Amino acid sequence: MTSETSPPSSNPLATPPEPSALTTLISSAAIAPTTPLSAATLQVLHNLQHQHLWTSLQIHRLSLPEAPSSSSDVLYASSTATTAFVISGVPPNRIYTHPDEQLFMLERGLRDNDIDPERTFVLPTVEGQSWSLRKMAAAFDSLPQVDEGLASLAPEGGSEGEESQPRDEKEVRIAEYLEYRKSARMTNEWGGKRLLLSMVDRNMGGDGTVVYYVVQEGAVKPRQN
Repeated sequence: MTSETSPPSSNPLATPPEPSALTTLISSAAIAPTTPLSAATLQVLHNLQHQHLWTSLQIHRLSLPEAPSSSSDVLYASSTATTAFVISGVPPNRIYTHPDEQLFMLERGLRDNDIDPERTFVLPTVEGQSWSLRKMAAAFDSLPQVDEGLASLAPEGGSEGEESQPRDEKEVRIAEYLEYRKSARMTNEWGGKRLLLSMVDRNMGGDGTVVYYVVQEGAVKPRQN
């Protein structure tokens, strides 16, 4: 009488599933130790890169002062600091155009797709996270200086020994726009600083959906229909 060995169990629950690409990214984070804030930052970065096709993504660490412990604590700048993260990257399309900037472009026959998208900041947050106007103002003040990464026009001159090619009319209009934009940003003529406020849905069994809101510093001029 021979005994037969039973076949190995085929229970699919015996072997845990492979971690997702997002879980792997968070576990190998360069901004370790991993915290809920840094994990949310990486989740937003993953969303921007793979769902919205942003490029040249970078994570910047901000040091924001904490809120005063009482109304009598008016020395806000002297309070202790808290860490926040902000993401910068280049979206595939322009995110926002100020009404006066839009008018300037229309008068010169320029469209949004004629101008390269500019580097944009994204502030990661989680649904239910507490934010105040004072803390948001501190975030705007702490935004790092980064290279815009714009290249709307090729160099005017070719390589050495080659004659420069004349620019067509549209290139001249784009050059005029880029030159005027420098002064408009110095005077806030086309609005002050702006960023995208990203919010991750995690409360009440949220599915991790990320939504984005345009947030601007100061008053915003209304659009005219």
